[in-house]
Amino acid sequence: MRYLLLLCLCISTFLAQAQNTPAPAQSAKKSPYLQYPVIPAFPLTLPDGHVITKNDLRKNIPTVVFVFSVDCDHCKALTEDLLKHIDEFKKTQILMVTPFKPDQMKEYYDHYKIQNYRNIIMASEPTRQIMYFYDMHYFPGLFIYNKKQALVKGFEGTVKLEQVLKYLN
Repeated sequence: MRYLLLLCLCISTFLAQAQNTPAPAQSAKKSPYLQYPVIPAFPLTLPDGHVITKNDLRKNIPTVVFVFSVDCDHCKALTEDLLKHIDEFKKTQILMVTPFKPDQMKEYYDHYKIQNYRNIIMASEPTRQIMYFYDMHYFPGLFIYNKKQALVKGFEGTVKLEQVLKYLN
């Protein structure tokens, strides 16, 4: 009986120590967008139903990937602010991507009259791969790429346009 009690005590001590030791592979895990710092090649559906990939984007120009939710107040405020200051982004293409379905995206597109802005492309990526790629927990997400389509900086959550602009110049 004493041996059984001693064995149980040793096992419980071992298990308690094992639970407090972090797994090295998990603690050092990088988000996919940091492992692959280029614009992702997911198929994206435009408001008119056409499907594009990053290969259809303009080359040799900085790109801002703006991941948004159609029902996020922070995303709406950022969209309005972006449209007010669109002249400051005239040498940048803006790829607005939502994980929502194309019909929901089309309502947002029409509401903000995105068709009036030549440097903005809005698309739907309803498989949500974009969310996993950027390891997003909050909307909006802004990911800045240089003219060679290499990642410069990423922001998640509310961000001021001044912060974004300083990485584009």
